Amino acid sequence: MSAADHVFTLGIEEEFQIIDPETRELRSHIQQILGEGKVTLNEQIKPEMHQSVVELGTDVCGDIHDARRQVIRLRSELAAMAGQGGMKIASAGTHPFSHWFDQHITEGERYAEIVKDMQQVARANLIFGLHVHVGIPDRATAIHVMNQARYFLPHLYALSTNSPFWVGRNTGLKGYRLKVFERFPRTGTPDAFESLSEYEDFLKLLIKTGCVDNAKKIWWDIRLHPFFDTLEIRICDAQSRVDDTLALAAVIQAIVAKLHKLLHHNTTFRVYRRRLIDENRWRASRYGLDGRMIDFGREAEVDTRKLLGELLDFIATEVDELGSGAEIAHVERIMREGTGADRQLAAWASQHNMHDVVDFIVSETYEGLTVPQGSAATEVQA
Repeated sequence: MSAADHVFTLGIEEEFQIIDPETRELRSHIQQILGEGKVTLNEQIKPEMHQSVVELGTDVCGDIHDARRQVIRLRSELAAMAGQGGMKIASAGTHPFSHWFDQHITEGERYAEIVKDMQQVARANLIFGLHVHVGIPDRATAIHVMNQARYFLPHLYALSTNSPFWVGRNTGLKGYRLKVFERFPRTGTPDAFESLSEYEDFLKLLIKTGCVDNAKKIWWDIRLHPFFDTLEIRICDAQSRVDDTLALAAVIQAIVAKLHKLLHHNTTFRVYRRRLIDENRWRASRYGLDGRMIDFGREAEVDTRKLLGELLDFIATEVDELGSGAEIAHVERIMREGTGADRQLAAWASQHNMHDVVDFIVSETYEGLTVPQGSAATEVQA
């Protein structure tokens, strides 16, 4: 089966920071943005737990080109709305220095319930992610694709690391966001499931025993979405540049297409144990592209960039079928020049000034957007 025989639709969700351009701090400004956003963007704009966070989600995208148009449009409209209130938006896995205890929690029963249940773990969860959905209508097939795709989660995180700072400190990690999120229950790498029925029985058990009230409170790095016929990959940090977001989405789409094709041809990709995947997951979080990960087949350490090159070779046919060659070329640029974390660290290195880092993230977030000139959103802070 070629990728053309099945439309691997895309959905992209991005979580943004609302920034005060004078202080460069996070600003609890979501209610003002939602007031206009719900009129303009309807269900494509949503609040998150903290009022300094806003989420944008595309409609179902037929291909990566449709996804690009939608991501640019949504970012541009959000930037314009933020600008009308004198704010800016920024996209990275963490804010370089704002502290979580200064942020207001969004009103609403859902968030109140989460805070009541998880207390400081929830209040401190001031992080920003990129979630990519790939359509697979047959959920029985999707569970097997999920099992196999787990192996590539550390590869994707290494490529997406964009959170080296936390509450004003250089953490020494390229991706600190995952370390913050791991405090939540039901996160990280899921176990493999033998079948869809085993997966569904597990969800029913959690609901029956009061662990969760619905399956959306399972926050694994990859999951079958409980309401949509999609496989959702949730491991990536929020990306500053539009091109980085689309590049990651293209890789994820091609991985799913490749594994789906192998299953259709009764050729299985090996399903690795969670404990092995988690070794690479840590290495990706710590070192990003500059480390080494374990090739379990060879039982050897391999440079992360080399493993990513092998991944691109693995999905090359699917990239051609899906028409995402330009996005994969950008992946190669990231591999050469570094991830958002590397660029943040470079911005910090000259003066060790966190304001410079915020300004840099903001400038990358606005690259390629169509925001009216002269609005607060486009003014450069001196």
